[in-house]
Amino acid sequence: MIIETELTPNPATIKFLPGCTVMDAGTRDFADPEEAEASPLAEALFGLGDVSGVFFGRDFISVTAAPGASWADLKPDVLSILLDHFSADMPLFHAPKAGFSVPAPDAEYPLDDPADAEIVDQIKELIETRVRPAVANDGGDIIYRGFQRGVVYLQMQGACSGCPSSTATLKNGIEQLLKHYVPEVTEVRAA
Repeated sequence: MIIETELTPNPATIKFLPGCTVMDAGTRDFADPEEAEASPLAEALFGLGDVSGVFFGRDFISVTAAPGASWADLKPDVLSILLDHFSADMPLFHAPKAGFSVPAPDAEYPLDDPADAEIVDQIKELIETRVRPAVANDGGDIIYRGFQRGVVYLQMQGACSGCPSSTATLKNGIEQLLKHYVPEVTEVRAA
């Protein structure tokens, strides 16, 4: 088995492509070792000590190195864990634990006004068809969190969370796209 790697715009994060499906549906972001207890793979990666984030996408895993960690030292260990996990066909998650779930992609958010349902549908469709594929190429994901009084709230995950260019991506890329196709959008903010 060969695991390909790709650099991401976030210098602390590398995208690993195992050549198989990682998540059948949705994504999962692990920000600390406690969250990682839901997954033997995420738990093993955090167990290296120099990992500050793990993100599972459809066909990739993004790993974020802790401040001060060297990818030259960390990368062989991450690759070893990924190879062992996928070669052994181990489960991605432990048996369901209380409080763990992969959020439904169409979950309702408290910011949405039912009167804006048509606008929200347009925003969600643009995010799903134009934004999410581009963000996934960079090892991350973007989640719709709400629309209120012209402002769209989005959450960056994976390599995009904490990336130095994420603000520029939100403001210069996503905001301009949404404003162009949905005139009711006046601003995009990180949720």
